[in-house]
Amino acid sequence: MTLDKIMDSISPLWGICPFETIKDNLIECRAKSRLPENPESVIVACFPYLLDESEYHDRNVSKYAVVTDYHEVAVARLEKAADMLRKIYPENIFSVFADNSPIPEVRAACYAGLGARGMNSLLITKKYGSYVFLGEIVTDLKINANPTEFKTCIGCRQCICACPSKAISESGFNEKNCLSAITQKKGELSDEEKKLMKECGCVWGCDICQDVCPMNKNAAKTEIKEFLSSAVSQVLSDCDLPHRAYEWRGRKVIERNINICSE
Repeated sequence: MTLDKIMDSISPLWGICPFETIKDNLIECRAKSRLPENPESVIVACFPYLLDESEYHDRNVSKYAVVTDYHEVAVARLEKAADMLRKIYPENIFSVFADNSPIPEVRAACYAGLGARGMNSLLITKKYGSYVFLGEIVTDLKINANPTEFKTCIGCRQCICACPSKAISESGFNEKNCLSAITQKKGELSDEEKKLMKECGCVWGCDICQDVCPMNKNAAKTEIKEFLSSAVSQVLSDCDLPHRAYEWRGRKVIERNINICSE
């Protein structure tokens, strides 16, 4: 199989980013040690997750958390592709990353020609909007790719105006202030944080900036079977945690949030 056929079999949208374009923006993390010694190319894959509106009945979590934990899906699919590539190119290294990655994922995706960076720091693709997860295969194989201009969104500022915690501004995105980050904090929340969560009615994550984004207006639904078959739109006390986006934080945090939103 060719590279194109291999990647088409695991992701509906992918591209190649020359490592040279992002080498000065690497993220310091333990996973950085898994980079090939002489990386040349970054294969960036998108995994769209938007479901039909009927799947979001009584939803109280962010749309990305309605589907099964994407890390498991993305890594499994990317490892499958990497295994096939290793057989074709036995002299080269292919390392898989998803989220816990030294690669600045949105930046790499933009340079791979997959979309534009929004003012909320998310990648916005033409077909799927910003409703995509990202993952990468970094390799020391030099893959020819046409240079792609780094693009940003249309700058309408609707996300800035709608953000309940003022995490988005002209000067950038403050992740610590994001309501999604607040829902993931451990311990006791402040009265203002509780008020924000209660008003938005979301016990995990936040979709407001994506919901108001005009570039998301006609976002296509996912074709990924693992997401289509795993929807849980309403999270209640004593919910099952395994294989969900909120599992990593533990039961105390998600149940604290459920209690806040139900007060």
